[in-house]
Amino acid sequence: MRIILLLSFSFFLSILFGMVIIPRILVISHKKRLYDIPDSRKVHTTPVPRLGGLSFFPVILMSMFLMVGFRLYFWDMGSSSLSFHMLYEYLFLFVGMTLLYLVGVCDDLVGVGYRHKFVVQVIAALLLILSGNWFDSLGGLFGVYSVPAWIGMPLTVFAVVYITNAINLIDGIDGLASGLCCIALSVLSVIFYLCGQYVYALLAICTLGVLMPFWCYNVFGNANRGHKLFMGDAGSLTLGYVISFLIIHLSVTNQVSPELPNPYMVIAFSTVLVPLLDVIRVVLHRLREHKNPFLPDKNHFHHKLLRTGMRVRMVMVTILSVSVFFITLNLLLTKRINITYLLFLNLFLWSLLHLSINRLITRNRERREREEAK
Repeated sequence: MRIILLLSFSFFLSILFGMVIIPRILVISHKKRLYDIPDSRKVHTTPVPRLGGLSFFPVILMSMFLMVGFRLYFWDMGSSSLSFHMLYEYLFLFVGMTLLYLVGVCDDLVGVGYRHKFVVQVIAALLLILSGNWFDSLGGLFGVYSVPAWIGMPLTVFAVVYITNAINLIDGIDGLASGLCCIALSVLSVIFYLCGQYVYALLAICTLGVLMPFWCYNVFGNANRGHKLFMGDAGSLTLGYVISFLIIHLSVTNQVSPELPNPYMVIAFSTVLVPLLDVIRVVLHRLREHKNPFLPDKNHFHHKLLRTGMRVRMVMVTILSVSVFFITLNLLLTKRINITYLLFLNLFLWSLLHLSINRLITRNRERREREEAK
């Protein structure tokens, strides 16, 4: 009961901090005219402040450490309390978060090249490895269980950079990236709670708390009245790094034997499956078109749904529903189907989904051409 109260209080404290800080960021953004200017790639037509992500890192830090401090001050240390290993694990985590946060702030204010961001992301990923979080098993994927460090560590760096950029790249319409992260953090916090890893559940729940008020401003805020806000790179990089850390920690074999299937790995990656698969599809499309895979275009999942004639709000709801579907599917099948077969099932359903969307895009284009011909 104490743990439930602690997590609940942390969640509402994080929401409160966000509700206090985010409106101040809006005021500063309008006074200094720090806007995201519309262009041909973007959906919005009115300049909108893009510094909402400035609130994420400090709110996570304050709400989480306040709760950890209260626990150490008022309650006895238990088996689930902050251990020495967790201490330096979180020290490395918050150093990496600080690096990505600062790079994101610079990118939101003056712009940073993708090469420089990539270097900082690699450094942040290496900090997670130093804390002991790296893939020492593939959980039975393609029949591979235990893996040596010279494979697991580079694979971990790739996973952190991959997940962080996937969250960053899918941030294209109101409420999408923050909504997907809310779903992922909700699932991860429940899993960590059920596993008895309460400090990691605390990190997930504090991150979820600050996202709630931001999501309301991002989705329901009126841009013409100056109430709308984007998260920017400071927010997306912070969220991507936190979720990467939680997924990797849940995937390592500290709870599961390296010679047995790891159901936690399947569920963990399922929480971000939609942005991960979307990145693969977009990169392959750019390479097929002989374009630089690192340069932006209008071929992301949300862009395709917009071309079917859907409204922006409906596109967001559709993609969030797809994410919930994959999470539920994998949660139900993870102990019934081999992890490799489950991966192929996910890829098949993802491909089938996009074939259906392509048909809808064609129909919408033909309909518009007929209307213009009249």
